[in-house]
Amino acid sequence: MAVVGFDVGFQNCYIAVVKSGGIETISNEFTDRCTPAVVSFGSKNRAIGNAARNQMITNPGSTVSHFKRLHGRLFHDRVVQAERDSLPYDLVPLSDGKVGVKVMYLNKEHQFTIEQITAMLLTKMKDIAETNLQKNVVECVISIPSFFTDSERRSVLDATKIAGLNCLKLMNDNTAVALNYGIYKQDLPGTDEKPKIVVFVDMGHSALQVSVCAFNKGKLKVLSTAFDPYLGGRDFDKRLVEYFCAEFKSKYKLDVKSKVRALLRLTQECEKLKKLMSSNSTDIPLNIECFMDDKDVSGKMNRAKFEELCADLIERVTAPLVAALEQAQVKLQDISAVEIVGGATRIPAVKAQISKFFKRDVSTTLNADEAVARGCALQCAMLSPAFRVRDFSITDTIPFPISLCWSSEADEGKSCHEIFGRNHPCPSAKMITFYRSKPFVLEASYSDPASLPFTEAKIGEYKLQNIQPQENGDKAKVKVKVQVNASGIVSVTSATMVLRVSSDDSETTEINEDIYYHDGSDEIDIQDKTQETNAHNQLSVDKENLPTAQCPPMEKEQNHKDALSMNGEVTNQPPDAKKAKMKVKHIGLPIEETITQQLPKDCLSTYIEQESKMIQQDCQEKERNNAKNAVEENVYHYRHKLEGPYQSFLSAQDHHSFFELLNGTENWLYDEGADQDKQTYLNKLAEIQKLGLPVQDRYQESIRRPQMFEELSAKIQSYMTVMEEYKNGSDSYCHIDAMDMDKVRVCIEDTQVWMTNMQNSQDKLTPDREPAIHSTQIQEKLQALNNVCEEIVSKPKPRVDSPMDEKNIQPEHPHNMKSPEDVTMEYTNLIQNESKRSHVNIE
Repeated sequence: MAVVGFDVGFQNCYIAVVKSGGIETISNEFTDRCTPAVVSFGSKNRAIGNAARNQMITNPGSTVSHFKRLHGRLFHDRVVQAERDSLPYDLVPLSDGKVGVKVMYLNKEHQFTIEQITAMLLTKMKDIAETNLQKNVVECVISIPSFFTDSERRSVLDATKIAGLNCLKLMNDNTAVALNYGIYKQDLPGTDEKPKIVVFVDMGHSALQVSVCAFNKGKLKVLSTAFDPYLGGRDFDKRLVEYFCAEFKSKYKLDVKSKVRALLRLTQECEKLKKLMSSNSTDIPLNIECFMDDKDVSGKMNRAKFEELCADLIERVTAPLVAALEQAQVKLQDISAVEIVGGATRIPAVKAQISKFFKRDVSTTLNADEAVARGCALQCAMLSPAFRVRDFSITDTIPFPISLCWSSEADEGKSCHEIFGRNHPCPSAKMITFYRSKPFVLEASYSDPASLPFTEAKIGEYKLQNIQPQENGDKAKVKVKVQVNASGIVSVTSATMVLRVSSDDSETTEINEDIYYHDGSDEIDIQDKTQETNAHNQLSVDKENLPTAQCPPMEKEQNHKDALSMNGEVTNQPPDAKKAKMKVKHIGLPIEETITQQLPKDCLSTYIEQESKMIQQDCQEKERNNAKNAVEENVYHYRHKLEGPYQSFLSAQDHHSFFELLNGTENWLYDEGADQDKQTYLNKLAEIQKLGLPVQDRYQESIRRPQMFEELSAKIQSYMTVMEEYKNGSDSYCHIDAMDMDKVRVCIEDTQVWMTNMQNSQDKLTPDREPAIHSTQIQEKLQALNNVCEEIVSKPKPRVDSPMDEKNIQPEHPHNMKSPEDVTMEYTNLIQNESKRSHVNIE
């Protein structure tokens, strides 16, 4: 099972895998560990990653980049409209109101959703991982910004399904960084000690994210998160672009913004300039040849001027830092370290601003680019049963408060309750109890729309069906479980109707209404206003809000919790707590879910099928290009060889014909053969190889054949030496039967004659003729010689036992085995007797 972590960034992507007992960031086919988040569409296929980035200037209208911010948004969204002005490709509204991308693909106009574009990028990353690991990649963990809302997170999950991936978890960027930091630390305080507080600041290409984390041994808890979704490295690039656009307009009278390609070239050069200024404070030149209207342009920039242009951006770094500390209720002196990651933190002014706020030097112990991907790979390994990972619990937070709204049965308006507050532990779940007699709808939404970087606060609606009143006409008790899972997705996971039905004395279940049933979640009891004449909506809230992973198993709690009524009164009795003996029936209720921005299942299936077809088209185009390249390669290969070592292995007439074929094929390749189908190229390749392979074989045979004849001759001489020693009565071979040795002699003579005849036949032929004998035939003859002779000449001598061994060594029964002392005594006596006999014989 492959364990993979994907860091899908705004500009670049990184892939980390568990390999050789550790985490490794892998490289793509260009040996680059950074894969650009770019997809380009052409007339034959798609290009993704590095190949697509190379087409941003030449094919800007159909090269899609910087699309991460468009996830889950509608076309009329202000963020979409703001991005639209700076993108070289067209954004269009789709039938469902979402934003789509219009490109030219296969010489036709196509519209793709953002989920499809992201799926294409994930498909490429999956292919890179599979090539590196040499195994299928299905399960993974993918990073997302911590400020992504439910709609954006669901959109990313839809993209993973289209790409054929099973995303085990969507992991917040800073949480992945914190995991990568903490899991290797050996000096963390114990679980009962004061935790180590570390602040992580991540400024990437498009956003700034800050998180405050508490570390104990084997434990990570995110205390708070803060962010500025509109402050990143590209904002610094834009300041440089604006500056040079104004300079070129006054200096060269060029309107750079009027030409898309010129603006893209300037943006790329400004990004390079920004990186150079991070390590150099002197003036750095900017030169672009043939920029516009065949004019060369030049300029210069230094760090001081750059920081002056970006002064307000640098000041904006402070706000998220203040918010993160306030939410975590942490003081500066409590912080143990400040870790920075992300490419934009390399800007000296940004680093200095962070250091100035925390009044300490920032740490750069983590890889600024790869820390997120490595953390995702670690999380994937922890979720995978195929790997053993050090015990390390992770408690994340919910960045935005979430509320649940419902309507009363008497249509007295909507009631809302904040289920999960800001920075509530995640994953987490709560159990809510309603008293209803008919179906009703729950609506989940974000409590504070003003704090969202997203225009739509509504998350989804959940219609609870098949609700019926009790036998006595009272309203049924409906228990609803609402949860935020590990990926930050909000959902109503289950609904159960609890009915009290009458029963016989012999079959009764005693029910005490003071008993609350917990399934490890926080419980809120909500009584509708219309339940009794003067009743209010009543809430009973658990004293602690625990994430699902820390909750105890289901149990009966004999002492009910205090209930807090909506008007502030405290009651110690739940509603209708007077039924003594009843039979309880639990009925699961179907839930009709309507998510605001989630793709319908039929659309998802259609997109999966389209992606499969596009992958197949890419494969076919790749095979076509490979066939074309093979033709071109063979043309150059044989032309070079015919002028060198192959020249003598071809007749003059064939040599001339072959050269004409190669030259004609080369001209065809750069004319009408520039764009042909795969089979046409294969046919051309077959024509070339029809003449080329026999020449190549004759050349290779001229090298291998003498070597094989020499090897066969050496083996014949070896066996002839054995025959001579046998004739001379050598002790090494005297045990071999004469008939067997005669077989060896006959085989040697036959092989010798065969080899002499073949050598003579071959010597009569010129190099341009088909050889009389091939090296494979010589190999077979050598093998046949060995099969006959080797077994005979290597036959071992028979073993002859000595008379003493025959006389004295007798098998003994296991029960009659002699002791070592007895064996020693017998051996001594035997030696003495032999000495006596020898002495007598000598006399």
